[in-house]
Amino acid sequence: MADLITELNGFCGAMSIFSSLRYCLGSPNDLTQLWLAMTFMPFGLFFDFMDGKVARWRKKSSLMGQELDSLADLISFGMAPASCAFALGFRTFLDTIILTLFVLCGLSRLARFNVTVQSLPKDAAGKSKYFEGTPIPTTLSIVMVMAYWTHKGWYLDNLPLGTAGTGLLEFHPAVLIFAASGCAMVSKSIHIPKL
Repeated sequence: MADLITELNGFCGAMSIFSSLRYCLGSPNDLTQLWLAMTFMPFGLFFDFMDGKVARWRKKSSLMGQELDSLADLISFGMAPASCAFALGFRTFLDTIILTLFVLCGLSRLARFNVTVQSLPKDAAGKSKYFEGTPIPTTLSIVMVMAYWTHKGWYLDNLPLGTAGTGLLEFHPAVLIFAASGCAMVSKSIHIPKL
């Protein structure tokens, strides 16, 4: 049951990515697919939250479930926000390098969590007391920022802060929010208390 709920998280992430792609293929003035892309991600968070609740309620957890959860999280909170950012207008070569590094930071953060989860301090219920680095679902905060920008009409050629550099070195300074998020995910010094 918990694994099925985890699959629904992955489903939401995949649908978000496909919605971003559909926006790129359609009219830039029709924002329906872009809004859908941003809407699927919070539903992924709901399923990510619920799969753990169901596993604990049924007192069933497995290595398979843990790995499945990480893969679904990478899709919903790594690839989906990066795809949405690309659709929004972060499309220069350097933008895509930064978005790729953001996804790789999410991948590294999830892998480190899976390897170290057994060695982190636990509470009385057996749950880890804290996350090392920001959890990957915190990337939804960037999605909220992108939703605000979309609402204001700040997308494609109107992204906040414009562009810097030229040629291969051209980039949108606003993409650095993804770089900061990626660094926070892989930080070993940031300890976020688990609720």
